[in-house]
Amino acid sequence: MALGGNQSSGVTEFILAGVPNLNSTKGELFSVFLLVYLLTLTGNVLIVGVVGADTRLQTPMYFFLGNLSCLEILLTSVIIPKMLSNFLSRQHTISFAACITQFYFYFFLGASEFLLLAVMSVDRYLAICHPLQYPLLMSGAVCLRVALACWVGGLLPVLGPTVAVALLPFCEQDAVVQHFFCDSGPLLRLACTNTKKLEETDFILASLVIVSSLAITAASYGRIALAVLRIPSSSGRQKAFSTCTSHLMVVTLFYGSAIFLYVRPSQSGSVETNWAVTVVTTFVTPLLNPFIYALRNERVKEALKDLLRKVVEGFGGDLLLAKSFNQKIMT
Repeated sequence: MALGGNQSSGVTEFILAGVPNLNSTKGELFSVFLLVYLLTLTGNVLIVGVVGADTRLQTPMYFFLGNLSCLEILLTSVIIPKMLSNFLSRQHTISFAACITQFYFYFFLGASEFLLLAVMSVDRYLAICHPLQYPLLMSGAVCLRVALACWVGGLLPVLGPTVAVALLPFCEQDAVVQHFFCDSGPLLRLACTNTKKLEETDFILASLVIVSSLAITAASYGRIALAVLRIPSSSGRQKAFSTCTSHLMVVTLFYGSAIFLYVRPSQSGSVETNWAVTVVTTFVTPLLNPFIYALRNERVKEALKDLLRKVVEGFGGDLLLAKSFNQKIMT
């Protein structure tokens, strides 16, 4: 496969249509999406940093949370910078190689995130329902292998469909992708050949990844709910549920939008509707993840406060040293 262009049709680049019916507000949209992107990066980088730096967060739950934030950073960075550059450019083009690369990494990172969310639900199930065996079942080595499996598990299934899309014949030299990135449905609609089998393959793979991980998540939380309801004290039940609510909020947002977009036999649908739902997975969920986990978790909030205090103290110490050094020079 030649990534410099599709040899069967001579296509070397696509045009990204971008945001539908909002051409008059490009400046405002650029500012909003840039702010969202910067907040997303800041929040998720803080989560990764505090999980790695604070010994109180050296547990499986926060290890997986750090991995989730890494995935969110990469997922948004695959899509948003190109989208922002198109707001500032008259030519909304993307090269064939960049389009296929964007396609691959978007679905690879998305699939890995689904697998990781399922693993996080199993982690909560083991912590609540099997607390005595939990340290052994979720040891550091086990967590590392499981996290690696999530990343590799997203990497491999997307490879075949990506190659298939890259080899499709496209009818127009300057084909317009009706989206703000190279998504599956808009790309398949541009092919000048029957893509029904490829759509069915995409549907099967999406169903396997999304529905199977959702089933694991649902089963884990079903067992958690049964175990928590057996706890005699209301304070005990509330404490047990509080460790799960953040994850449930993220799962609801991510799975709901993904099932709407990809778990259906046909990739057709309203451009405006698909665009709006994609914004949830690309912008809203990555932005809310660090705030949901940080604001609802006392350990994370305490760790963030300690990290901020250390940064401020370190900065203050550097200023004092610089001031003392300057005074010595002056005297």
